[in-house]
Amino acid sequence: MTTTAGDVWQLLAELVAAQKETERLLKEQSQETNQRNQETERKILAVSQEVSEVNKELSKQISAVNKQISAVNKQIGDLGGKWGRFVENMVAPACETIFLKRGIPVHQVGQRIKKRLNGQTLEIDVLVTNADHVLVVEVKSSLGVDDVKALIEDLTQFRQFFPEYNQKQLYGAVAGIKIDERSDVYATQEGLFLIEPAGDSVIIANSEKVKPRIW
Repeated sequence: MTTTAGDVWQLLAELVAAQKETERLLKEQSQETNQRNQETERKILAVSQEVSEVNKELSKQISAVNKQISAVNKQIGDLGGKWGRFVENMVAPACETIFLKRGIPVHQVGQRIKKRLNGQTLEIDVLVTNADHVLVVEVKSSLGVDDVKALIEDLTQFRQFFPEYNQKQLYGAVAGIKIDERSDVYATQEGLFLIEPAGDSVIIANSEKVKPRIW
């Protein structure tokens, strides 16, 4: 079949029309894409603002909770101090009786005795003395192994801080309302007196067969 000039022009016209339609469709798609992108950006911005507001509110709540925790910790610390003093006030008056039963007469009992030396401080909860002996008593509401270790450290330094007792035999004792089983065993192994509640007072819980260590 012979192609005429009219056929060519017709084909060109169809191509031009198809190109225009393609351009129109691409333009529409581009507009739709831009609209979707803009909508997505708006949503992202809205979410970011919401997240920012949530973060601000969370920061306020966390700050408030931290303040409450600090207040509770202070109350717990104050309560622990009051319990410690309560135990001290229960142990100190009983020392005269309980140590006398172990052959150690008591002439004087002191509480919360501090001594400073070379920028360091040694504080004794209860100090028991007579003509020949001096006893350092560490008192805790809840007695653990670390408390026993702390007393042992104090006993090794005691004569440096209190040279006036150098001629006396030095003993150590730990006391508590609640006593961890490991601290019980550890204190006995280290030759310390173990003082615990019994009725309205306290007793030395170590067996009399256990020989106390002289430091």
